[in-house]
Amino acid sequence: MQIGKVIGSLVSTQKDESLVGKKLMVVRIINSDSSETDQEEVAVDTVGAGIGEYVLLTRGAAARKVFSSSADAVDSAIIGILDSIEK
Repeated sequence: MQIGKVIGSLVSTQKDESLVGKKLMVVRIINSDSSETDQEEVAVDTVGAGIGEYVLLTRGAAARKVFSSSADAVDSAIIGILDSIEK
């Protein structure tokens, strides 16, 4: 899992059927010291995250397990909204 910050959302009228009805968000990866990296990715939102919120991301098979079908075209999913980061 990784920490990220939601920096935008995407609208796609043409997409794989398994993505219909799923909210797509642009997430910037965050280091453990809360500094932003240059890495960004698209993730399916499962928890209702908004722009500016820090989130928990999962990828690959773990991301697909969040959904009813493991055949969904999902490689990254937002699975939590972070309240704080303590070190």
